[in-house]
Amino acid sequence: MAENIEEKIKSYRTAPFDARFPNTNQTRNCFQNYLDFHRCNKALSAKDQDVAPCDWYQRVYKSLCPMSWVSKWDEQIENGSFPGKI
Repeated sequence: MAENIEEKIKSYRTAPFDARFPNTNQTRNCFQNYLDFHRCNKALSAKDQDVAPCDWYQRVYKSLCPMSWVSKWDEQIENGSFPGKI
């Protein structure tokens, strides 16, 4: 299964269609993938497992989100003021 995930990540070009976010405005999709990436990292790190599957979420949010948002969210996480539940 790890090979399958690695193949998908290597062939990744841009964010695929996500049925949870069918509209043109992809703001919620961006934020959800950012949260999913950090939740995945936290969960797998706590279990001392490889966090490579989390790379998918990171690549998706990096293709959807403006980098100014990402840097702001990263700062908020460091300061403990991030509004999302990770």
